[in-house]
Amino acid sequence: MMGFLWSLIIGGIIGWLAGLIMGRDIPGGVIGNIIAGFIGAWLGSLILGNWGPVIGDFYFIPALIGAVVLVFIVSLIMGSMRRGRS
Repeated sequence: MMGFLWSLIIGGIIGWLAGLIMGRDIPGGVIGNIIAGFIGAWLGSLILGNWGPVIGDFYFIPALIGAVVLVFIVSLIMGSMRRGRS
């Protein structure tokens, strides 16, 4: 149980850091950060493989890079949706 909670916390931190790096807020607040961290970890491991320091079952560097890519893609989609309504 503690391993799962630790993964949620680290996933949230990764998502939060990705939002800070990109200068964008992730929709959904804390839950959005956790989701971005988990999806970013998956995306980062696909793109970069598994290397670097492991924190809470996440390879931190690929997870962070993957989360930054995810935040960038989500911000592009959200921006195009906003322009489409105007």
